Amino acid sequence: MSSQFPYQGGAPPFNPNTGGYPPNIYNGMAPPPGAQPPGKMPPPNGPPVGAPQGQFPPQGGPMGPPARPGFQPAGFPPTGPQRPPGPSAMPGGPNNFPGGPPTSKFNSMSINDGVRPGWGPPRPGQSGPPQPNQMNGFQPRPPGHPHAPSGQGGFPPSSVPPSMNTGPPPSSMPPTSMGGGMPPPSVGGLPPSSMGGGMPPPSVGGLPPSSMGGGMPPPSVGGLPPSSMAGGMPPSSMGGGMPPSSMGGGMPPPSMNTGMAPSSVGGMPPQTSMAGPPGGSLPPGPRPMYPQQPGYGSQAPPTSHSQQFPGMPPQGNQFGGAPPSMVPPQGQSMHPPAPNTAPPRPGFQRPPAPGQMPPQPGQFPGSVPYGQQPPPPMGYGGAPGPQAPPAPMQPPQQKRLDPDQMPSPIQVIEDDKRTRSGVFQTNARGSVPPLVTTNFTTQDQGNANPRFIRSTMYNVPCTADMLKSSHIPFSLAISPFAELGPQEHPPPLVDLGELGPVRCKRCKAYMNPFMQFIDGGRRFQCVFCGAATDVPNEYFAHLDHTGRRVDTYNRAELCLGSYEFVATKDYCKNGVPPKEPAFIFMIDVSYNSVKSGLVQLICDKLKSEILINLPKETGASESEIRVGFVTYHKELHFYNVKGSLAQPQMMVVSDLEDMFVPLVDGFLVKLSESEAVIDSLLSQIPQMFSESKETELVLGPVIQAGLDALQSADRAGRLYIFHTGLPTAEAPGKIKNRDDRKLLGTEKEKTILSPQTSFYNKLGTDCVAAGCSVELFLFPNQYIDVATMSDVCRVTAGNIFKYSYFQADLDGERFIEDLKMTVLRSQAFDAILRVRTSTGIRPVDFYGNFYMANTTDVEMASIDADSCVSLEIKHDDKLSESEGAFIQVAVLYTSISGQRRLRCHNLSLNCCAQMADLFRSCELDVLVNFFAKQAIRTSLNANPKQVREHIMNETAQILACYRKNCANPSSPGQLVLPECMKLLPLYANCVIKNDSISGGSEISTDDRSYLMHLVNSMDPSTSNVFFYPALLPFHNLDMESSEIPSAIRCSNERLEDNGIYLLENGLSMFLWIGHSVKPEMIQDIFAVQSAAQVDIDKVQVLQLDNPVSRRLCDLIGKLRERRSRYLKLTIVRQRDKLEPWFNHFLVEDKGMGSGSSYVDFLCHIHKEIRNILN
Repeated sequence: MSSQFPYQGGAPPFNPNTGGYPPNIYNGMAPPPGAQPPGKMPPPNGPPVGAPQGQFPPQGGPMGPPARPGFQPAGFPPTGPQRPPGPSAMPGGPNNFPGGPPTSKFNSMSINDGVRPGWGPPRPGQSGPPQPNQMNGFQPRPPGHPHAPSGQGGFPPSSVPPSMNTGPPPSSMPPTSMGGGMPPPSVGGLPPSSMGGGMPPPSVGGLPPSSMGGGMPPPSVGGLPPSSMAGGMPPSSMGGGMPPSSMGGGMPPPSMNTGMAPSSVGGMPPQTSMAGPPGGSLPPGPRPMYPQQPGYGSQAPPTSHSQQFPGMPPQGNQFGGAPPSMVPPQGQSMHPPAPNTAPPRPGFQRPPAPGQMPPQPGQFPGSVPYGQQPPPPMGYGGAPGPQAPPAPMQPPQQKRLDPDQMPSPIQVIEDDKRTRSGVFQTNARGSVPPLVTTNFTTQDQGNANPRFIRSTMYNVPCTADMLKSSHIPFSLAISPFAELGPQEHPPPLVDLGELGPVRCKRCKAYMNPFMQFIDGGRRFQCVFCGAATDVPNEYFAHLDHTGRRVDTYNRAELCLGSYEFVATKDYCKNGVPPKEPAFIFMIDVSYNSVKSGLVQLICDKLKSEILINLPKETGASESEIRVGFVTYHKELHFYNVKGSLAQPQMMVVSDLEDMFVPLVDGFLVKLSESEAVIDSLLSQIPQMFSESKETELVLGPVIQAGLDALQSADRAGRLYIFHTGLPTAEAPGKIKNRDDRKLLGTEKEKTILSPQTSFYNKLGTDCVAAGCSVELFLFPNQYIDVATMSDVCRVTAGNIFKYSYFQADLDGERFIEDLKMTVLRSQAFDAILRVRTSTGIRPVDFYGNFYMANTTDVEMASIDADSCVSLEIKHDDKLSESEGAFIQVAVLYTSISGQRRLRCHNLSLNCCAQMADLFRSCELDVLVNFFAKQAIRTSLNANPKQVREHIMNETAQILACYRKNCANPSSPGQLVLPECMKLLPLYANCVIKNDSISGGSEISTDDRSYLMHLVNSMDPSTSNVFFYPALLPFHNLDMESSEIPSAIRCSNERLEDNGIYLLENGLSMFLWIGHSVKPEMIQDIFAVQSAAQVDIDKVQVLQLDNPVSRRLCDLIGKLRERRSRYLKLTIVRQRDKLEPWFNHFLVEDKGMGSGSSYVDFLCHIHKEIRNILN
């Protein structure tokens, strides 16, 4: 939390030029190197913060990076430090306006020819394709990126198209085809197979159970394929070697010792957890890229009619890659082929016949019209079903673009790290910050740290028409309590005593560095509304010869972008200062909770790890937070843990219709005063309920009881609820089982993604009024209706954590780490957030998890470092380029010590009248974050097709506007992308394919709702890796280093058979092991001889005494440290049953169902751009 900032008389001055604080202010930390003596003015190249308006230059400060070699300087002067152009930026040339933003061009994307321009038959003297410098805009393959495995082991490059390298999609074998029967027992570590109905097959050795009944159900209808790992990897693992999944209504894992499995409630089909692994009854299939198989050796080379690009196989209508001898096991049922089609023989690729059909008008060479992609592969590894008819001869498609030539997110990230790492100073108006993936240290010199607030644009269009025509939303992502870097200081606390914060008399904006003092310092002019306000006598100070107050650097609110005020009683409810907050732990003690080990684990860890580390103010000796305890199933048990008692006392409330708290004194206590009684209680709870047979649960009365307890004690606080099942007991908040996952991806999906009752929304509203936030930890064995339960968390700004088929021995570590993180992180309670803007613009729409009783105040019962609010801003009037635009975010909250405070974040932006200036200063990560949240909201009212089309249309409109206004006329076949948005098509496709937006029946209804809740409050840094996971090679690292390696592109083509890779997306982590990894490395990591012997059911990699093992464990630890949720590790072997699940997160490849690869989507966007321009 914030440190005290003593601004009374004689306080040492603050130096805004270095961000350094005197040692006696920040725990003895010396000022950073280069700090000026106290009281010195800023250097000439940094404009004085808070200077009079005329002295605040619109130009950028000294942070402008050096121009890239060979890049022609723009004719328009930059308006602040700009992000440096990447390697694909084009020199100023015939297709760049002088002064326009850097541009990436792709001349080879001509749709007028079947072959790339210049890549037809070789010219005389030319023996191959042109060199990179002839490609006119295509960037070379990034160093270290392996070439596509064409030619390895004699395997021709045309064997399998990249779009087919992801293996069979999980949706090809959905586990939802169990016709109402019980799920099969765990068999050999494989997931249950698809069963057409009837009894499950008996467990037979280690063989997969055969398919019973009819064929497989058709692939999921509608909805693009999921691609998020958040839901993709279920947060828990089933015992008995079963891969993690959440089969609602199915049988719990054997190790749960629950005897009979609870049957599916209401006969609803079982569910997988977050796009869990596909039916494991299929045999492990080969990866599409493998050594030469029979039938490949005699393949004819491509003819001149379909000239091959290096690394670009011609695209036939093929399904790919299994050897001809690969047939399904007996009884295995495959998808029937699509009408009038059948896959050709595996491994067979025909050369294109002379005179083949040219592409349709507007279609890219080798691309498939969007929405008309071929169906997913028939069966595992591309082997056709046993009933498949012979493959008719089909004309091969035109070749497509090489993914290596597309804009690379890895290259963009690495370029920004190289040029923007280090110190970022905030003294210049409209400075574009480094990317969220870059490690940088902010020196607050008048504008807020970008970790607190980021904008989609730092040059705001002067007019509403210009903003509308650009189609770029003016949006902010605000994380008011974001976690800071190791060298960054928290906002200082300013105490002005009875005076309180100084504010504008008209708009009520708080004092900030942009206010201008006039009349010798007796008045100040508001930068937001222009009104002049008298300066209180206690706050008066003389002005120097530049018109600035002489005490500017002695007051944080006059020289910093972020700071806090101690609030007076006028800012407190009923004029009474608040009390310390309270945490109430509410534990489900039903049958499932006890048998899974959850109750024992919670009580043990609360006593030993959680309560003794409750959050406290900086410098405080102990936490001031009060704690209370409740247990429940279909009745509630309250505990008196008053320190004067020898033993805790339990009071039972069974009348749930009229809930009340039977005690006030002794229920919420300070830990240090009742530690012995609390320890005794936590030791007794597991024993008291060890024989619990109760399976019915309530939830509404539990939340109501916690709310009443906080209201009775007149405290804000949090409820930590640990809940295991659907609340079906007769009580307020009862929920019916309405699960129907077949509706996901269809026009009717909103009926099961919306709450089935308004009870929890109304209860959440009551909680917000009392400052009561709800943290929900779910441990379901079947459908639990997250869509309805999450309403109370959404309204109160609470979090949801989900652990399907929880078992304490397998999932306990992840659960406890998540619990520690949410309890121990700094928090604010009973908060109200308001955004003020300068004249001419205003916030119009807010996105996130919170409550709004009016159009201006965002109410949040609690805020932590992960809480993020997004908002959209629109014009009221024309803006001035000389004056700029200003934003102030003010949060009124109660601290963990019970003090009422105001936290302010300020941001100044430039204004522009030219599109080139706008496109030069956009922030893509914030834009993608906004699009995702907008899609989440829209999906509850529109059908999935409309949601996807909206994102695609906005993407095309933005790029078409750039093409029209910022580039000279060029060939229609040339795709021109703005430098700062060249990854927009990639990220837009990732959002469209993500489970939270387009998750179909291959994931459970609960997981879809869970992911929607998560995305709705994500900050840009979290959503960046969530939509485009980080894929890190491990096998070729320096084992003596401790750095996190650079990522590679998320495509199956980047994986080498002899490699080991880590993939993480902020929620889950995979360790992928190639089948040709050196035995020595396998031995060093797993202590076994080969990859086949690796136990993939391990939930962690144990550290062994060798450099390789230490390096891997250190890397996994570092990845977990930088995420707010514990990353559960899943081990995946190449060609194993879980590999299709892993491939699900390789987002540049073609996804399941109707999902597009990066290349195909880029072609589609190019076509849309041409349609718009024509």
